[in-house]
Amino acid sequence: MVINIINTSRITKSLGIHNQLMRQIMKLSYLSAAFLFAAPLLQAKGLDLDLDLNKTMPSIEKFYLDLHQSPELSYSEKNTGKKIANQLNMLGFEVTDNVGGYGVVGIFKNGNGPTVMIRTDTDGLPITEQTGKPYASTVKVIDEHGAKVGVMHGCGHDIHMSSFIGTAEQLITHKNKWKGTLMMVAQPAEEVGGGAKAMLNEGLFSKYAKPDHVIALHVSASVPAGKVTMKNEYTMASVDSVDINIKGKGGHGAYPHTTIDPVVIAARTVLALQTITSRELSPLEPSVITVGSIHGGSKHNVISDEVKLQLTLRSYNPDVRNAQIAAIKRITAGIAQSAGLDESDYPAVIVHEDESIPSTYNNPSQTNIVRSAIKNAIGDTNVLETQAVMAGEDFGLYGRTDENIPITLFWLGGVNQQQYAKAIKNNETLPSLHSSKFAPDYKVALPTGIKAMSNVAVALFNTK
Repeated sequence: MVINIINTSRITKSLGIHNQLMRQIMKLSYLSAAFLFAAPLLQAKGLDLDLDLNKTMPSIEKFYLDLHQSPELSYSEKNTGKKIANQLNMLGFEVTDNVGGYGVVGIFKNGNGPTVMIRTDTDGLPITEQTGKPYASTVKVIDEHGAKVGVMHGCGHDIHMSSFIGTAEQLITHKNKWKGTLMMVAQPAEEVGGGAKAMLNEGLFSKYAKPDHVIALHVSASVPAGKVTMKNEYTMASVDSVDINIKGKGGHGAYPHTTIDPVVIAARTVLALQTITSRELSPLEPSVITVGSIHGGSKHNVISDEVKLQLTLRSYNPDVRNAQIAAIKRITAGIAQSAGLDESDYPAVIVHEDESIPSTYNNPSQTNIVRSAIKNAIGDTNVLETQAVMAGEDFGLYGRTDENIPITLFWLGGVNQQQYAKAIKNNETLPSLHSSKFAPDYKVALPTGIKAMSNVAVALFNTK
């Protein structure tokens, strides 16, 4: 999950969602059924697979522990990709690896019917694990900047991959329950927003199969294990990284009148940017503009020539995203002009389009089918409604291609139930995604994820 990108590194460094937002998510909003089912519902056969997970869970748990102890950073998931490919090969899939980097595509054709794509992400994060678990990751690598960093599956991608393989196993075992093409996609580099783009650019939907449905799950650090949450329509935000290079005319700190101070311009800019969300955009449209980094100057008594700002932008509506960027360019130019700079020295506003990802929009009709199938599998009381979050996921790209394929992402509870109850009782904040102390309850989360995703896939295969 892309939570924040605040520097030129391609490695996401955010440590999670703000505490206030976490508390909001933990409260789990139970929306009215009237709103939930406002979108037209396609007809799907009510199927509940009889899954005997007692036989398969030991091997899935072993696979999970291996993945957890051997995480790899974005663009380096070579061994992880091989492990996924080997598992799919053993299940009888037609497998292609090294797609869009170290991505894997598995195709299983089972007669005539729709194509259902199930996606998992595979990369870890540059975090030294501090969970205290006996199976904790101790992996350390040299990153792209030459620094030695710990590596951890701090966003739960090991849960995603293990559920992914467990689901594939169940769907092959129960292939008499569905007809069509099962497309399993293991995507690298989600944490830096590059993996989905790379796989799509290599012809994911043209070389391999064009799906009719695309589905994925994401482990939640704010929902108890054994439960699933989701929502229709926007569920995760778009993400943009923006650099602003502010120029000035440097000089001696004792003679500011002979300079144009870029630090002062930067300070005015930071404050002015806050008015974009508060005064230029509708209060009904979510928007976040965060200045995550300011760098400028070298000494107490020196006025520098330049200050650099690094921003992260979040929104759901693409029109809001465009308005954010346009306003940033207008405001920075205006402040520079008011400071007396020539137009040639106006700030450079750089939007890192290669790192940009769109919001994730859960197709309402498909998501209603997903919700119903999961309720059939794990019980109505275990399927909850949630709020949209301002974190980002490049999964949304699969629904933004020319093919206009419906997508659905749901949240898989990962928090130990006792830990969750204690946190609620004491008003404590749980370790968030991207935290060094995030440790999902895999013994409960994994079978829940496999049951949920397997039944969702069968329901979509049997949708009329």
